[in-house]
Amino acid sequence: MSDPRIETIIGELRTLGSEHNRAGMARYGISVDRAFGISMASLRPVAKRLGRDHALALELWASGWHEARILAVLIADPRAMTPALMDAWTADFDSWDLCDQAGLKLYVKTDHVEDCIARWAVDERTFVRRAAFALMAAAAVHLKAVDDAWFAPMLERIDDHAGDERNFVKKAVNWALRQIGKRNASLHGNALALAERLAASDDKTRRWVGRNAVRELTDPTQIARIKDRDAKRS
Repeated sequence: MSDPRIETIIGELRTLGSEHNRAGMARYGISVDRAFGISMASLRPVAKRLGRDHALALELWASGWHEARILAVLIADPRAMTPALMDAWTADFDSWDLCDQAGLKLYVKTDHVEDCIARWAVDERTFVRRAAFALMAAAAVHLKAVDDAWFAPMLERIDDHAGDERNFVKKAVNWALRQIGKRNASLHGNALALAERLAASDDKTRRWVGRNAVRELTDPTQIARIKDRDAKRS
């Protein structure tokens, strides 16, 4: 590692961690083999202090420490994230929280969202496929400029992979379906139709994905929020 700050930052992260937090992470299915046990609330001020620093992010990622990699996601420059680099980082995912933070805080801000979703969705590796649907969910919330047609192939991918019984995958597929359905009234109808079809499936995983989405997408509070957002846009 060439950046002299790395050793100091890793030392700081070590002091912020705790065995109590590591135990909590493990209970929630997060790999703690290379984790200090630091909450996001404690990591955010560190990221804010460091600011956008892509070179430093690369070295933090290379350290292999779980929280250093989350910190890398928070300070990396989206404009410098190439598809090859995103593929490399995504191949390193070993926990759902790192996967989801990357999608929500970094990947969705790049110019490669659609391409990465398409490639990762068909990848058999658990966290690579999860990354596709976590990024899809992030896109439904944050990509305000894309039109409804952009989500048509996304719903097709949800249909294609709703039967993936792996817990980390099926939850991300469900998450993406719910977020697309909450984007606006038009997409709500399309997503709900898919959710209802999945809910009627003979396959238990597809049925779980569908029923869970139907429950949220038919909730009166959610429907009211969708109508309110649509009214504000118009």
